[in-house]
Amino acid sequence: MGKDEKPYSELGYKLFYLLSPFFKFPLRLKVEGKENIPLEKGCIIAANHRSYLDPPVLNLASPRPIIFLAKYDLFKIPILNWVIRKAGAMPLYSSKKDIKTIRKAIDYLNQGHCVGIFPEGTRMKPNTFGKAHSGIGLMAIKSKAPVIPTFIENTDKVLPVGAKFPKLFIYSIKVKFGKPLEFSNFKDTKENHQKVADIILDEIKKLSKESI
Repeated sequence: MGKDEKPYSELGYKLFYLLSPFFKFPLRLKVEGKENIPLEKGCIIAANHRSYLDPPVLNLASPRPIIFLAKYDLFKIPILNWVIRKAGAMPLYSSKKDIKTIRKAIDYLNQGHCVGIFPEGTRMKPNTFGKAHSGIGLMAIKSKAPVIPTFIENTDKVLPVGAKFPKLFIYSIKVKFGKPLEFSNFKDTKENHQKVADIILDEIKKLSKESI
């Protein structure tokens, strides 16, 4: 990838943002803390995960494109494969062990891009949290990029696990971006990778207790 080449379709994102009011309205999207996302340097958006709607909702809420680490299985779906690749998504073969993808994400962060990741690694049941995987800790420590803890609410009601169509206009989806977290003073060890991952998930849990 060249110096000025983006890992996503710039035209695609321009159209996405142009049409964003038409997407936000039926989702009844409310956003808080958008100012916590740096606009011109690498950063990590770390959010809870309860619905396939989470990545597009975060991109609707964010002031800049977010490149997501996504489950490899999603890249097997023909039309969705094309869409998420155009959005810059990277296939994650294992949330714990896919070092190649994590290194690629670190490269993007060092180039000044915004990378999105779900620390729990998979969708969780409503009102629950899982265990944070160490990959996000590794990314945060090695890249030294600020981490924006983020809580998403009600996407699991709009598009629950197993649902084929979203329930639009009924629930209000809420996104809260927290204050940036810095981990540049942590040494690069496996123990710290998990420690940082746990800290990030704890901050997301704290945001879940704050109303928007």
